[in-house]
Amino acid sequence: MPATNRSSLLTNFARKRDLWWQFTVRAVELRHRGSYLGIIWAVLNPLLMLGLYMLVFGFIFKIRFGVLPHESSVDIALAIFLGLILFHVTAETLGVGPTIIVGQPNLVKKVVFPLEVLPLAQISAFWFHLLISLGLLLIGIVVLGRGLTLAGLLWLPVVLLPHLLLTTGLCWFLAAIGVFFRDINQVIQFVAQIMLWASAIFYPLSRFHGSSVIWNILKWNPLLQTVQLARCALLWHQPINLLCLGYTYAIGAAVFFAGSCFFKKTQSAFADVL
Repeated sequence: MPATNRSSLLTNFARKRDLWWQFTVRAVELRHRGSYLGIIWAVLNPLLMLGLYMLVFGFIFKIRFGVLPHESSVDIALAIFLGLILFHVTAETLGVGPTIIVGQPNLVKKVVFPLEVLPLAQISAFWFHLLISLGLLLIGIVVLGRGLTLAGLLWLPVVLLPHLLLTTGLCWFLAAIGVFFRDINQVIQFVAQIMLWASAIFYPLSRFHGSSVIWNILKWNPLLQTVQLARCALLWHQPINLLCLGYTYAIGAAVFFAGSCFFKKTQSAFADVL
């Protein structure tokens, strides 16, 4: 995408930031509306998940990643929890993306309403919950794990940025394609399961050292690379693979701008279809 187009895209978002914020708050509130604990569930759910993973994968199945010396059940639970935090924001994007525009027919028929704000607001709500889970993970690393390093904390936003670009681009694309192909919801459920098991959330990559065919396929999964980079930065205190990081940025930027362009190109036909 030319530099002028990128500049106009960012300027356009900046002008609509108030509307973006209002719909983000609305998306967060709708998720917890009607529950007695409300927003507290955003903290309670990740804590329950962390406890469950520690019990199931650390003590029952005794999974080991084999990266840290004297790896404990807590180390395993934190690694799986970090992977699932990143997977869940991807799965939510895949699951909700196709229904964002379809579920707002009244707004679609308002000529002056900027429809691109709807996917952005939904992604912002997803990442709001991701940040809450991430904050709980950081506390867990300090209290239960092996501690944090300054380098790890500084690398974390660098590692997460391309995943933000990726999920935003996916959300735009799915929101647009969902208007024209309603069956995509059924396909997406299967795709989300593939992403879960193809992202090394529950197993070490060393499992595939003897199977070059499988690894040559899995290594192109940007979510897998982001999960591994985040674990290296926060949990394993290992150097960041700059080649893998560059790959996630290339994929994230490409999906972001492609999703944005596709949404813009198809937006004019939304009202006719709905």
